[in-house]
Amino acid sequence: MTYTIKEFAQKVNLSAPTLRYYEKEGLLPASKRLNNSHRIYNDSDIPWVTLISCLRSTGMSVSDLKHYVKLCEQGDKTVQERKQIILHQKQKIEMQLQEIKKHLELINLKLNMYDDIISKQVPPREAVSSR
Repeated sequence: MTYTIKEFAQKVNLSAPTLRYYEKEGLLPASKRLNNSHRIYNDSDIPWVTLISCLRSTGMSVSDLKHYVKLCEQGDKTVQERKQIILHQKQKIEMQLQEIKKHLELINLKLNMYDDIISKQVPPREAVSSR
């Protein structure tokens, strides 16, 4: 199945300008074009775009992504180096996750403190109705 850039962008949860940027930067293989020069994508493009998007969203720089892409283009002889790049990114994400967990703990403590304060307050007295 083939997709226009708009359809493909929706399918991979990216914007069309992002796809164009990734292609311009060499992070995606050049998209196929129709006679009217409109880009078309197919299902086989999804895993690659998904990986690039994942690595980018986890903080990998465009220059590091370019290096990774070049290694992928060289084939199996670079598998070990590519594995190290992905392993390094995983370690960075795990460190970020630990930091986020610490922040979440602090926020939960603060929320519990507010809950304690609120639960100890006497509800406001209802207005006395005139009879």
